[in-house]
Amino acid sequence: MIKEWVKSKKPDEEQLNQRLEEARLQLAKRQQMIKEKKLPVLVVMDGWGAAGKGSVLGRMIKNLDPRFFKTFTLTKASEEEKRRPFLYRYVSKIPEAGKFVFFDGSWMDEVTRQYLKEVISKEEYEKRLESIRRFERQLHDNGYLVVKFFFQIGQEEQKQRLKLLKKDKNTDWRVDKWDEWQNKHYDRCMEIYDKYLDATNQFIAPWYFVDSKNRKWAELQMTELLIQSIDIALQNVGSPVPILQNTFPLVKMPLLSEVSLDQTVADEEYRQELDKLQKRLSQLHNELYHKKIPVIIAYEGWDAAGKGGNIKRLAAALDPRGYEVHPIASPEPHEKSRHYLWRFWTRLPKDGHIAIFDRTWYGRVMVERLEGFCSENDWQRAYTEINEFEKELYDWGAVIIKFWVQIDKDTQLARFTDRQNTPEKQWKITDEDWRNREKWDQYEVAVNEMLQKTSTEFAPWYILESNDKHYARLKALRTVVDALEKRLHQKK
Repeated sequence: MIKEWVKSKKPDEEQLNQRLEEARLQLAKRQQMIKEKKLPVLVVMDGWGAAGKGSVLGRMIKNLDPRFFKTFTLTKASEEEKRRPFLYRYVSKIPEAGKFVFFDGSWMDEVTRQYLKEVISKEEYEKRLESIRRFERQLHDNGYLVVKFFFQIGQEEQKQRLKLLKKDKNTDWRVDKWDEWQNKHYDRCMEIYDKYLDATNQFIAPWYFVDSKNRKWAELQMTELLIQSIDIALQNVGSPVPILQNTFPLVKMPLLSEVSLDQTVADEEYRQELDKLQKRLSQLHNELYHKKIPVIIAYEGWDAAGKGGNIKRLAAALDPRGYEVHPIASPEPHEKSRHYLWRFWTRLPKDGHIAIFDRTWYGRVMVERLEGFCSENDWQRAYTEINEFEKELYDWGAVIIKFWVQIDKDTQLARFTDRQNTPEKQWKITDEDWRNREKWDQYEVAVNEMLQKTSTEFAPWYILESNDKHYARLKALRTVVDALEKRLHQKK
């Protein structure tokens, strides 16, 4: 792409100043417009070291209201970030609806640098390119504007700028070993950058080149292109997007009506098995930590199905320093104003740790679907988006275990009644629980579709027959133990 790029002709100084003054005013107006339309805008700035990204950004944001934008300089990942999935530190910083976020450096710099320095293999590099394409597409499909700029300068120009920066004690800190390596291996870097840009140039998130030889001219190019992109996005706010076909291998799941709920376990057998399984899980947790394997356990199920008691028995076997339980309720305003998966990305465990979710991202295709909290286009897309999310976690190295806790309608009624009539349990029952019960049949249709479309080979669903809570608890523990033993065996 870089080699085929035709530079725009730089205007004379007077025209440049006039256009730049107007562009700055127009960008400030667009900030108000995106706020009103609740359009989140992510601006990505990548390119050569010393190409002037920081100084251009500094001038560009001077006319913007600082309450409604954030800037992040994203160079090397911290030790804490290295223990999370590759995209974690980028997803965690995406903007709220109606705000700008500017990235000085991004996932491009990270993956190309690692590939050039042979930190990651070609196979891993290709996987990350696919992750990036999916990430950018998901942002676009969920209402984000993603604008990507590559700041281009020649090898000799970069060399001179690095020399000038190093001469001044106040700026020499801005030159690191990577900048010098990049200049020394300019042709090799150019080759990789060119291929990367071509591989990630999507119509929903295209690359724009900025001629960075003159910084005032660079600012004008970037500002005018950003304004143009915002105008197009504002025209398309709320437009439906294509529903993509699932491409991941699925595990066949039964319909809920086909699941037998007659299973029971005697009290003595329950106590003995519970003790044995919890001891084994405790041992496995130590091995997981040692081998830095992350684990994500997701619980969904009917109200009063026994998720809480199930989680309690599971967590009792774990080292409290190495796990966290996330009870998921309705999203907070700052969560609701971002991509619906954002609040789950930000709760992911570090490697070697366990995250247990009491309700999950599947609310998108159940509660949000049935209660009208999202459009049909939104929840129809979500099956593929969720499969992609879980594949990202699997490729990171996570063990993903998903439970649907199943009971019949009569059992739910008996448990609701018991909660309502027992003072110390009344906090567990709400008017919303009774309202949801009235929609049992609708929820069953939605759950069946969810199980059929999202039980993948890398993140299958397990149904816990929970009319007998003891039986369900033992089955959950056995399932977790088996999955962890299998993974640890693969790791050896």
